[in-house]
Amino acid sequence: MASSKKVITREKWEKRLNHIRIRKEDMNKLVMNFLVTEGYAEAVAKFRMETGTKSDMDVAMIMDRMAVNKAVQCGNVEDAIEKVNDLNPKILDTNPELFFHLQQQRLIELIRNEKIEAALEFAQEELAPRGEENQSFLEELERTVSLLVFKDVSNCPVRELLDISQRLKTANEVNAAILTSQSHEKDPKLHSLLKMLIWAQNQLDEKATYPRIKDFSKATLENPAV
Repeated sequence: MASSKKVITREKWEKRLNHIRIRKEDMNKLVMNFLVTEGYAEAVAKFRMETGTKSDMDVAMIMDRMAVNKAVQCGNVEDAIEKVNDLNPKILDTNPELFFHLQQQRLIELIRNEKIEAALEFAQEELAPRGEENQSFLEELERTVSLLVFKDVSNCPVRELLDISQRLKTANEVNAAILTSQSHEKDPKLHSLLKMLIWAQNQLDEKATYPRIKDFSKATLENPAV
């Protein structure tokens, strides 16, 4: 059965590519948005100086946000909470889920450092009241406290809470909340663009056969297989 897909030759494909024009200013803005969102403060300053591209956030604000991020990733949650409140107290006041996750991370760090009595006291005084108000919080608290039941954490079904990935998850949540409070996107525009490109390519794959780069070391288009 013959393929119903449209065949686009290399010559036609290259001709279409040659008609595409992307302004350097737009590319620079995309790069700047990525650097700001991901928190590369030094790169933001250097890129702005070299290209003249403006950013919607100054370097000091980026460094403050990254200080919070670093504190969470290092397990210094109390310090992170203090830094967030210094930036904007409303961030935690208006986001009970984020505050609970930060407090949950504090509990995890107490357990990691084998401060069992302190962990139990903190769970009872700080987290249990919040669990009574929210069923999902209560379930998360129960999962976290279950770490105390196992002498060998490697056998605990929720041992991933002690992984560095849990710190990163909490840090990313805090980072997103700070960006939102500063009227900035939570994710770089580049991520959304890549998702759109993948979607567009999937649509094209269904309807046409077109040239591809099979050997990226040569970066040359090859005629489509018919």
